[in-house]
Amino acid sequence: MTDGPEPIRAVPVRHPGRWVALAVIAVLVAMFVNMLVTNDAFQWRFMFENMFREPVLEGVKTSLTLTVYSMILGVLLGITIAVMRLSDNRIISTVAWFYTWFFRAVPRLVLCVLCGNLGILLQRIEVGVPFGGPLSRLTGLEAVDGKIWGADGNTILVGFFAGLLALTLSEAAYMAEIVRAGILSVDAGQSEAAQALGMSRGLTMRKVVLPQAMRVIVPPTGNETIAMLKDTALVAAVPVTTELFFQLSAIGSRTFQPFPMYVAACLWYVGMTSVLLVGQHYLEKRFSRGVAGQMKVRALTMGASK
Repeated sequence: MTDGPEPIRAVPVRHPGRWVALAVIAVLVAMFVNMLVTNDAFQWRFMFENMFREPVLEGVKTSLTLTVYSMILGVLLGITIAVMRLSDNRIISTVAWFYTWFFRAVPRLVLCVLCGNLGILLQRIEVGVPFGGPLSRLTGLEAVDGKIWGADGNTILVGFFAGLLALTLSEAAYMAEIVRAGILSVDAGQSEAAQALGMSRGLTMRKVVLPQAMRVIVPPTGNETIAMLKDTALVAAVPVTTELFFQLSAIGSRTFQPFPMYVAACLWYVGMTSVLLVGQHYLEKRFSRGVAGQMKVRALTMGASK
């Protein structure tokens, strides 16, 4: 009578490459830390004495304000363009396609410079009823002034507003594609069921389609917000003199210590971006709750069927 089978002696798989990679990384990190501590070019004391000055804090406020306003306006305009892009009307969809094509093709830096010089093109901005020219003679209203509001283009299309306009127009093009992808991810049966219940297309979009599309829209929108925060540095080309990078660069130029101020700019943007990343994490977690639950139920169902 033979004994039972011998117990299996499991030999752990060795991964020498992992230890080599870990050693290389440790050496590189040690070299980097040593450079941060010993290299006098960083001027840490000078950096921390200047990166929290009042003009710099005002620059942080300007960058955050530009980010919030441009994202809100960009999302609203992007939703409109996405709906236009999905319209059955070929003219409307073509106009939306042309918008996304143009503003995605033009770099934001070039767009900021262009918007900063729009006063050359639009020397006068007026809002009102167009009674001037041949229309006034046809209607007999030569003496009627249909202008409601007017302003000098070189006064309006400068500084903060010009930078905000450039960032908004560019962001709307990217958000239009993100929203369009989110809308297309929703099953067409959802819209058909809502319309069968008598809901209009607009109400269906607001109450049925967009809420379900949010799980697809939120992650890339968070990435766009982070990218927008970093791209606010481009409005220095407008120029917007109260912007964060402009203020830090100005301090570096005045003190002949530009490199520490560039490092300070990196630290500021890293800090603000990290806060946005935390917010993005919780937003994604919130909008993916239903999807995670469905995946768990599907996995349990498949396991029970086996």
